[in-house]
Amino acid sequence: MKIILMVLLLLSSALIAAWFMLLFKSGRDDAVSAAYDRLLSNTLKIEKLRQADAVKAAALKQYTGVIYSFMKLISGSHEKEISKLESLNDALRGGNIGKAGIMTLPGHVLRRSFTFIGEGALYKTLQLRHIELYGKKNAEYKTNGVLAAMCSYAIIGVGLTLALGIWMTALEAGIIGPVILLVGTGLAVMLAYSLYDEPRAEAAKRREKIARQFPNVVSKLALLVCSGMIMDRAWNETADSHAGELYTEMKKTANELNQNIAPEAAYSNFIVRCNTKETSKLASAILQNLSKGNAEIGNLLRELAHEAWQERRHTAKRDAEKANSQLLIPTMLLFISILIMIAAPIAMMLSGAML
Repeated sequence: MKIILMVLLLLSSALIAAWFMLLFKSGRDDAVSAAYDRLLSNTLKIEKLRQADAVKAAALKQYTGVIYSFMKLISGSHEKEISKLESLNDALRGGNIGKAGIMTLPGHVLRRSFTFIGEGALYKTLQLRHIELYGKKNAEYKTNGVLAAMCSYAIIGVGLTLALGIWMTALEAGIIGPVILLVGTGLAVMLAYSLYDEPRAEAAKRREKIARQFPNVVSKLALLVCSGMIMDRAWNETADSHAGELYTEMKKTANELNQNIAPEAAYSNFIVRCNTKETSKLASAILQNLSKGNAEIGNLLRELAHEAWQERRHTAKRDAEKANSQLLIPTMLLFISILIMIAAPIAMMLSGAML
């Protein structure tokens, strides 16, 4: 046991020492990378908070007078948090890169020093996910930040939990020491993995939302184009008609087209950002029929709309079947509890009568 503790102590000391050595080795480039990542993360968080406040404000419009004031009071807002984040962003933009913190700096040093970390398969996988979520412009900064955080948190997290577990074990604190060694180390590794897996989960949810919005979008496009509206104007009208992930991506594509970016490039970017088979079919159909007029593209859009609504019905059916299967276990548990509630008094009465 002592030998194992000595080995773990050496490993813990090596990890903590390595983390601090990497921290002292970090330079301005690493601090700038950390600042860019923090700035982007803050900006994205501000957007989400503002969207949440906008949803609350829209919900409050149905109330008036005292009820409105009361509902506004209990619903609250994120103004203070947004103001704090904006102040931090202003400091970062002003060159105060120290506001980004030091926790991820060792990871940035590792990412910059080792090609298999900064340019390997892990980096490429994360970059593709971040391109889908944040676009090509921000994907590099976000990917660098996530990789740095994974490396830095894993090293210092495992090192500190091993040290704490060894210390508690040496004090003979019962099972606490081994629990910290196992659970703490596992949690540190899981934290690093969660940073890697989070973009995948976010991208999957986003693709699901886009797929749900697609039938309405393509139906409106088909209606506008078949009524005589040119494709560019129909695209803009549809993009501005609602709020949602797909509509936001359509607005980005419209802005690119308005900035005289080639349609091939704009719709290709749309395909990459959405990353669903439905949007890929739509953008490909538009590109292939730009020179053929409204008649051809109108027919294709009607076919896509029909396919989309058929797929939507199949998806709804699958979701209903999935929900039924998930409800089976709680229903069985409820049925068993009811049986016990009914059978227990009867059993007690029978046992009392027999006595």
